[in-house]
Amino acid sequence: MKNLFKLLIAMALVLACATPGMAADKPEVKLAYVEWDCAAASTNLVKAVLQEKMGYDVEILPVTAAAMWMAVGTGDVDGQVTAWLPVTHADYLKEVQGKVEDLGPIVGGAKLGWAVPSYVEVDSIADLNDNADKFDGKIIGIDPGAGLMRLSEKAMKEYNLDKFELMEGSGSTMTAALANAIKNKEWVVVTAWSPHWMFGRWDLKYLDDPKGVLGEEEQIHTIVRNGLNDDMPEVYAMLDNFHYESPDQLQTLMAWNQEDGADRYENAKRFMKEYPELVESWLPKN
Repeated sequence: MKNLFKLLIAMALVLACATPGMAADKPEVKLAYVEWDCAAASTNLVKAVLQEKMGYDVEILPVTAAAMWMAVGTGDVDGQVTAWLPVTHADYLKEVQGKVEDLGPIVGGAKLGWAVPSYVEVDSIADLNDNADKFDGKIIGIDPGAGLMRLSEKAMKEYNLDKFELMEGSGSTMTAALANAIKNKEWVVVTAWSPHWMFGRWDLKYLDDPKGVLGEEEQIHTIVRNGLNDDMPEVYAMLDNFHYESPDQLQTLMAWNQEDGADRYENAKRFMKEYPELVESWLPKN
């Protein structure tokens, strides 16, 4: 029995030494995100790559935009992959300047604005006040504190939209209101961004923003806490490499997540299978 016990101990030590890549030997990775469709899609994709390909345990934390930036700045989480720059999240970045590292864009072609169904006979934000009754005096927004909402509040003042109220909600309540209006052929204006699955599902158009309040084309960046490269060089390298080849790839992943019974993590694994060369390019090179 004594010899058997020694043999079992020896086998356990050999197994432990032979599998250094297992999650038990690696620190847990924490990522923050906001419950936006693009953010949830990218964050789950990073989680899947870190877990399925690199053997890490990953916790993803849904929070508000302000809390997301603060958590990275304080080091409570390791990073986030949904920073809209250079305009939308500029104030958040300024607040944590020197405490975080910008690893650059994961995708370009990002845009913020206000959108309406194509049948709406208004093409500019400047013309909204004249048609306030048709819109029931409401601009359908998303979660308070989002960069888009802060810019939308500014637009309300710049365009003197005193006949409108900016309605707070979430990404899901915004798209639900849009779906209901389109079903009934009603006029509706929503705070919008691309890439987003709703532009693939419905025929929408952005309203012109002649004053440029809502910004120009942007990029979505990865932001990590200071010191991540020292503490978790493999994770840092993967996040530094993470990117899409085009906005269409992100939009495809987001569309999968809108299917009935969709599971974001399973769709992330599906993406990994369909784009193996892209995923391989994200992995650290020894």
